[in-house]
Amino acid sequence: MIKLSSQYSYETEHYFIKGGMLRVVSIMEQQRRKTMQRSLNTGTSTRTRQITVIGMLSAISIMLGLTGLGFIPIPPVKATIMHIPVIIGAILEGPVVGASVGLIFGVFSIIQAITAPTPLSFIFMNPVVAVIPRVLIGIVSYYIYKGISRKNKNIGTAVAAGIGSLTNTVGVLGLIYLIYLEPYAKALGISVSAAKKGILVVGATNGIPEAIISIIITMAVATAVKKISKR
Repeated sequence: MIKLSSQYSYETEHYFIKGGMLRVVSIMEQQRRKTMQRSLNTGTSTRTRQITVIGMLSAISIMLGLTGLGFIPIPPVKATIMHIPVIIGAILEGPVVGASVGLIFGVFSIIQAITAPTPLSFIFMNPVVAVIPRVLIGIVSYYIYKGISRKNKNIGTAVAAGIGSLTNTVGVLGLIYLIYLEPYAKALGISVSAAKKGILVVGATNGIPEAIISIIITMAVATAVKKISKR
């Protein structure tokens, strides 16, 4: 096995995410312009654009998971960014697109839990844990953005990205706490009391960095959309 240096891994991840997201932005803008030119077929063109965006963003989310690029090491934790395409889809294209990308992300989590099991994979074989929080990311992100962006789009984007990320963290960990606390503790070989504290610690140490990263990447993509739209 070839061991990559941390610098190479970081640069590879940076260019993969940036290039992939900007490619989606470019396609979305091209479809938007075609929609404007075909005013008589607006409904059909909009559906075509949304399907294209769902496919592209879902592919990015899955690739982040398959390649391991969806995890950024921020000592002492690894922050995931696999949910960011869901947030971007919701903000740029609406709750249906966001929820659809989240659904595909959740289904992929189930498949990954089955095909590449770990001691905790049994948790993510349950659609309630693996799918519902991921679908909610798209719905929550959109309505937060819609409510705040009326006054300030930049603030709306940032808040939606942060809360969308926390929706994933709180949703998944909250369901683990409610449904799988004892099996979770047993799988890790710790007491239930320690498991409770552990879930809270993971929520804080992972949730905050992930929210910050989500804000940074989502803001960058939103800015790129504005630049492309002005051309």
